[in-house]
Amino acid sequence: MGKALDDIPWLIVLLLCATLGLAPFVPVPHVWEKLGMLFGGELRRGIDVFDLVLHAAPFALLAAKGVRTWRG
Repeated sequence: MGKALDDIPWLIVLLLCATLGLAPFVPVPHVWEKLGMLFGGELRRGIDVFDLVLHAAPFALLAAKGVRTWRG
């Protein structure tokens, strides 16, 4: 798994975060909307959970790659 993270260029990860992670840009990114629903206890439908996972995945990848790079 670590080798796969190392093979993904930083630019690709950042582009994924900026596009898929923050889409749609207007009126509010889905990831923020779904996180608000999660913390508000309103995230109940399967499509909303899928949407949260889809839009949060680039940020999880960014965090995993960052931790792996930082720890060496």
